[in-house]
Amino acid sequence: MFEERLPTHIWIGAQIRRLSAEAVPVAILHKGEANSGLVIVKMNLLGDGFRVFSQARDMDGVMGWMAALKGGTVQETEADAYIERSLKRDPDLWVVEVEDRSGINPFEGRVF
Repeated sequence: MFEERLPTHIWIGAQIRRLSAEAVPVAILHKGEANSGLVIVKMNLLGDGFRVFSQARDMDGVMGWMAALKGGTVQETEADAYIERSLKRDPDLWVVEVEDRSGINPFEGRVF
């Protein structure tokens, strides 16, 4: 069974405020469907490449994150190409870029 969740625009707004308070640069690159759009996180490793995480549900319906592009570090052009393909399939997606050398997705939920 799917768990309840906040509308996406409220959830993203809260996450941006939290990251900003932690001095982690974050920007919305694409606004999707306000209430139910899923999120893609583009992690900028500040010179060490990029990682991409896509919000998804696991087999039990629990929201989490899929490490895209085999979970590896890629060049920005490859990350952007993945995001562009995803947006063509689902224009309701939100895309958020976070700058953090750790490459760890700063949003709650397990990575699968």
